[in-house]
Amino acid sequence: MKANFSAVTHGLQLSVSDVDAVQQVLAENGARVLEHHGLQDVPFAVHAMELHLDPEAATPLRAALASAGVATTAIVDQELRNARRKLLIMDVDSTLIQQEVIELLAAHAGKEAEVAAVTAAAMRGELDFAQSLHTRVATLAGLDASVLEAVSAAVLLTPGAANLIINARANGHVVAAVSGGFSQVLAPLAQSLPLDYSLANELEILDGKLTGKVVGPVIDRAAKASALRRWSAASLVPVEHTVAVGDGANDLDMLTAAGLGIAFNAKAALREVADAEVSIPYLDAVQFIAGL
Repeated sequence: MKANFSAVTHGLQLSVSDVDAVQQVLAENGARVLEHHGLQDVPFAVHAMELHLDPEAATPLRAALASAGVATTAIVDQELRNARRKLLIMDVDSTLIQQEVIELLAAHAGKEAEVAAVTAAAMRGELDFAQSLHTRVATLAGLDASVLEAVSAAVLLTPGAANLIINARANGHVVAAVSGGFSQVLAPLAQSLPLDYSLANELEILDGKLTGKVVGPVIDRAAKASALRRWSAASLVPVEHTVAVGDGANDLDMLTAAGLGIAFNAKAALREVADAEVSIPYLDAVQFIAGL
């Protein structure tokens, strides 16, 4: 049975010859282009092509486009793209923001390099996330709680993040963030953006000092997927109409649970399971992929 999809390609430079090459690959893989339009209102070119193809051909078609040199392509079911109301749920560190908050905190303790190495291994899926989090947080023991305010001030949004959130909410969609980082940094960010929902780990503070521990269950990959389902139900948005964006192994369950999982400049472990990849440093590319 044939179905309608959108193939969205984007990049800093996408020449006419590149578009012709894309259309040739589509034709060779049984996809009929119904409509093609380009957008130029962002710092990258976006070409959206409405397709008619067999749903089972979507995955091999993405592989064929990648082999042809098209670095970033999403093939998205039109039912999801056209859904009146969606839930966008994003990872925070190295997705919504440019940095890893745990590393910013560790710098105040003189442990940045040590913690960065553990973070990188955890995001590649080489370490259990909860265990790695406890190991990294332990290096923060004794830090004055005032460092949280300094780190919050140092956080930089990923380019395009504010535009993505503003446009998504203006179009009636629900926007959330879930993080293996810390609520003391995410909560004020969520309020300022603003986000509809947010969740992160809570650092324990006693007598104005970080204890090197977190309070309550760790926000790991299972907790992120659970948050997606919980917020989807609370927002009356079907899970099939949810869009999840992340960069590391801790986002695996969330991306596979979502109607559309997008790997944002991600580690290999996540790219392997994602429905789509973004390989440019602009988060608002997600808007065009998901029809937000």
